[in-house]
Amino acid sequence: MNFPAELKYTKDHEWIKVEGNEATIGITEFAQSELGDIVYVDIASLGKEVAKDEVFGTVEAVKTVSDLFMPVTGTVTEINPALNNQPDLVNADPYGEGWMVKISIADVSEIDSLLSADDYKAVVGV
Repeated sequence: MNFPAELKYTKDHEWIKVEGNEATIGITEFAQSELGDIVYVDIASLGKEVAKDEVFGTVEAVKTVSDLFMPVTGTVTEINPALNNQPDLVNADPYGEGWMVKISIADVSEIDSLLSADDYKAVVGV
């Protein structure tokens, strides 16, 4: 299982790639494998500020629907348009083409509370 060291993680299985005050967010390879085949991604938070740990959307798999939690407070600036027609990109490439949203970070100090790759591995027991 892949846990890129340059990313930060949440206990709720989201990853975040921080670039200055901007960030890209998705779900981890572990999360997509637990969910199974993803059939729909519903994110209606474009242009909205979403607080840390609040729900910014949902991901629907064949067997369940799961909330997506914001790793840090930020305004959603972009939603991955490819997921409308190809939600299975989340299964195929969770850290690349399967990203969920891009945000403008409100408080970069919140990044310090996120998990490193090694910390996240311990959470999921790998």
